[in-house]
Amino acid sequence: MGTFRLHAFRMADGEEHVCLAMGDLDGGRQPVLARVHSQCLTGEALASVRCDCSEQLDQALGAIAAAGRGVVVYLRQEGRGIGLFNKVRAYALQDGGADTVDANLQLGFPADARDYAPAVAILKWLGIDAVRLMTNNPRKIAALEKGGIAVVERIAINGRTLQVSAAYLAAKQVRLGHLPPKATRCEVPGRHQAPLLHEPSASEPEPHRARGPTLEFAAPHHRVRLA
Repeated sequence: MGTFRLHAFRMADGEEHVCLAMGDLDGGRQPVLARVHSQCLTGEALASVRCDCSEQLDQALGAIAAAGRGVVVYLRQEGRGIGLFNKVRAYALQDGGADTVDANLQLGFPADARDYAPAVAILKWLGIDAVRLMTNNPRKIAALEKGGIAVVERIAINGRTLQVSAAYLAAKQVRLGHLPPKATRCEVPGRHQAPLLHEPSASEPEPHRARGPTLEFAAPHHRVRLA
């Protein structure tokens, strides 16, 4: 695949995230091919086929390697921000018939508790102010735009739909407003947003609310070669 620069970041709240970068990311050039990806230990380390997270990560890294320039911001926000322990609890509820949204809600969490402020801080630290974003999630586009990162193009991430993952992938589209993965491109952010059938209640935090300065420390980068 190629050699990436691995940067590690510690945020003011103690959370740690990384990014994998390739090529010259000078903000004065063309918008950077980018993926903001949330950690999925079950899919990426344990090879679970319950979701498409591992395929999305591999596809993003492959696209960046092919282009010779880009970045994956890897956020440690397991289970859409509820953590590994609660993600396993949510899986148990899904085994009992709840979909991925209702399982989180039944545990007392928002449908999507992720915060994209760290991603914004990391992109800005890299000198990136405009991206071609690989995503199916309109909330992610809105969060970056709100944080001052221009999303000039949305590039779909395509993965396999298996019998075991079909209900999960369908719920992401119907309940969370994710865009169909087989759509090719959408160049104007904000005009393609699917209706959000799960409206957050007043007690639920916005998934992309700003939390002020977040980047506390950036470690020197390390080169890592991916096969």
